[in-house]
Amino acid sequence: MGEISERSAVRRLCDRLGFGPAPGELDAGFEATLARLLSTAADAATTPPPVLTPPQPTKAPKEKGAKKKGADEDKTAADRAARKAANKARAAQEARLIGWWLDRMVASDRATERLTWFWHGHFATSNQKVRSAPLMLAQNQIFRTNARGSFTDLAQALVVDAAMIRWLDGNDNRKGSPNENLAREYLELFTLGIGHYAEVDVFEGARALTGWTVRRTSAKAVFVAARHDAGEKTILGKSGEFGAKEFVDLALAKPESAEFVIGRLWFRLVSSTPPSPETVRRLVAAYGSNRDIGAVLKAMVAEAAFRDSTSALVKQPVEWAVGLMRALGIQPAKLDDKTRMVLLAGLRGMGQLPLRPPSVGGWPSGASWLTTSAGVTRLRLAQLLARKAELGQLQKSSARVDGVRALLGVDAWSTRTKDALAGLTDPAQLTAVAACAPEYVVSG
Repeated sequence: MGEISERSAVRRLCDRLGFGPAPGELDAGFEATLARLLSTAADAATTPPPVLTPPQPTKAPKEKGAKKKGADEDKTAADRAARKAANKARAAQEARLIGWWLDRMVASDRATERLTWFWHGHFATSNQKVRSAPLMLAQNQIFRTNARGSFTDLAQALVVDAAMIRWLDGNDNRKGSPNENLAREYLELFTLGIGHYAEVDVFEGARALTGWTVRRTSAKAVFVAARHDAGEKTILGKSGEFGAKEFVDLALAKPESAEFVIGRLWFRLVSSTPPSPETVRRLVAAYGSNRDIGAVLKAMVAEAAFRDSTSALVKQPVEWAVGLMRALGIQPAKLDDKTRMVLLAGLRGMGQLPLRPPSVGGWPSGASWLTTSAGVTRLRLAQLLARKAELGQLQKSSARVDGVRALLGVDAWSTRTKDALAGLTDPAQLTAVAACAPEYVVSG
């Protein structure tokens, strides 16, 4: 246990509030780097989102005048073909959306994109069930717009978000027949945490959320008054004719909510060791009544724990891959189609593909990413990316091992890693193996 160096603190800042340092970024001081990451100026990643339109309906049109049996057979075959075409179109749109987002992550020089990724894991929503890239894009833009603003605004936007409603069965939630999925997860995973609400709050919360519906061709959720339960409800000790907005306000007003949200940010961005009670008090004060995400981030990195050598975090596969591309100067949009698909396959093989969290609880953390199979996939992906990079500076044998250390922004190699790298003469293979070393895979 001890305090890391200033340069190491800058690297950690780049890892935790960004996706790792790009060449030259470690030369700036801690305060200058923090100011850049939290700047409200326009991000360098300005690529506009792809234009996505929902695939055509999958049912084939009826044909008049055909014999019934033949018509039924033709219709069944046409339906199958239409479904296949629609599924293919959905998959292509999802791949385009993921590619666009990865491109933004690599190009971004602000904390906004890193926080967009964090909120995707916090309000985890999977396109496996949503089945609509346009709805996932709309949710992604909500994360980006509110990434480091007010958590109140973010939470209010997400409770009536179309992708979220589809994901957590909001369409099945109607007056007289409440579906509790969205209300339960909103309290347990998004705003309060286990133990800070009762079953009656889930049931009454579900009643408050009735009425919000996503139609098949809708770009966003709509409120249908006839489906809404307008009666009095009692939620978290308060009674009234509550709707979706009041449900969120009641959850956020509980003192446990601030500590829960701050704890989730801390766990993913600072340390797996929970903050001390004194630290929590300071962070809650920074969060304030406006629930200011940017202010609490600034307060977090000012805590001693942020510079503690024990506050190491294993990089998630997306963070690792994006950080490697930033270090190597690789822009996903400039890769050929085959390489981009291999990149997505590599992320899937490591267990983390954007837009596809495994559950509403999001992705795991820590050593769960360090399996043997994930390690094999990581090396293959590192080899692919390294072959796409310009590595002429690593040709000189005398400086090769130290050169790849500087390229990846690693503070120092252990003796074991240094020995393993010393025997590698091909720059691409050297870079790939170095990118899979513990000193790079773990954000120390």
